[in-house]
Order: sequence, then C-alpha cells, then structure tokens
Amino acid sequence: MPGHLLVKIGKARFSEPKKDLIPFVNDGEIDEFFNDIENVPHAFVLACLMTRQMKGERAWSIPFRIKEIIGSFRIDDLAGVPLEEYKKIFNENALHRFNDIMAGIFYCAVQDIKTKYSGDVSQIWRNRPSSAKVVYEFLRFKGSGKKIATMAANILARDFKIPFSDYYSIDISPDVHIIRVMERTGLVERNTGLDGIIYKARELNPEFPGIIDYSCWEIGRIWCRPQNPNCDECIIGSECKKVI
Repeated sequence: MPGHLLVKIGKARFSEPKKDLIPFVNDGEIDEFFNDIENVPHAFVLACLMTRQMKGERAWSIPFRIKEIIGSFRIDDLAGVPLEEYKKIFNENALHRFNDIMAGIFYCAVQDIKTKYSGDVSQIWRNRPSSAKVVYEFLRFKGSGKKIATMAANILARDFKIPFSDYYSIDISPDVHIIRVMERTGLVERNTGLDGIIYKARELNPEFPGIIDYSCWEIGRIWCRPQNPNCDECIIGSECKKVI
C-alpha cells in the first residue's frame, strides 16, 4: 500500500541524524544563515512566514536579503525599522509577489518576537514542548495558518531534530505537489479537499501525521510532475495506483 510505504520512508528519514547543513535554498551562505538556529532563530521563523504563493527557495531567501539591505539581523535593529520602510524595501527589491502584505507580516512578526518572546523566539521550541504548543505559537503570528504552523513544527522536528514531547499535532501541510501525490496514489479521491488530506495522513500515522509530508512533497516535485510523471523512477512507483 502506498500509504504504508510513505510512512516507512518518513520514519526512516526521521530517524536519520541531523545534516551538517539543511539545504533550504541550496545556496551555501544563505543556508548557513538559516541553519544557525541557536543564534538567529528568528531567521527561521520569519522565513516560514514568507512562504506563501511563491517558489519556496525565493521565499526562504527574503530574511537573508533583508539582512543584507539593513546591514544587521539583530532583533532590536529589525524592530527599529518602521512599517513604511519595510514596505519600501519589499517593493523596491521585489522580494515577494505581495510586497505590501508580506512587509506587514514581516514587521508584525518582528515586533511580536521582541515583545512576546523578549527577542528570543526559540522559547517556542525549548524544553521538549508538546507539538500542539509549537503549532499554536506559530499560529499566533499574523499571516500564519495551519499550513505554515505545521510546516514550521515539522521542519524543527524532522530536520533540526528539536525534541518534542509528542508529535500528534504536526499534520501534513498540503501544497500542490502533496495534493497531486495523495490523489494519484489513490490515498484520497480527487477534489477531496485539504481537510480530507490532513485526516487521511492522521489515519495513516496518528502519532505523527506529518511524517509523510516531505516524501509526498519530494515525490510531487521530482517524479510525480503535473505532465509526464516519471513513475518508473519514483520511490513509491511499485505501490502507487497511478490515478492519472
């Protein structure tokens, strides 16, 4: 069954040791910046909040670009930049598809990190928190939602190997790739909707539903393309129902 294979692959990846450098954008300097979660944890949080309706690598690069433009990434320095200046930076540098909106989200997040977390947003995932607490804290940020909040929690657990007390609340975070894979494998019917996909993942692995998230995304991006899917080389090709 494709679902069982996806869970098996996800569990194997989750048990792997942390990579020396998590490849967020496949650029050494930018990836090193985001991997320094001990010193600049807000870079990770701000990048997560930028991932909306644009290519992931470009969205993840936004905090690094702002660091270059401002000349600092200290939270006090970021918090001292007015909203109108952030809008100017986003628009003049075409940082996002929705520059004014995302400048506002960036500004509000910086203010929240300074005031609600005393400048240290790593409080969110410190001391083995429950997955529900981590997801909830990410949901508090303006512009966040279930998709961004569960994605952030999943990256912390899966890639950064941050220990949580449980993983029950880390759902799958459906995007176009994941939806396509879930439908073509026959795990869900076409047009099931996001909630249906989320609950199917919960059924497959209740203790950590999001464990299949990265594998589905990877399959959709590399092999299960919208046109001319490469089923022969797909890592679940032998189990997939190929509902194309």
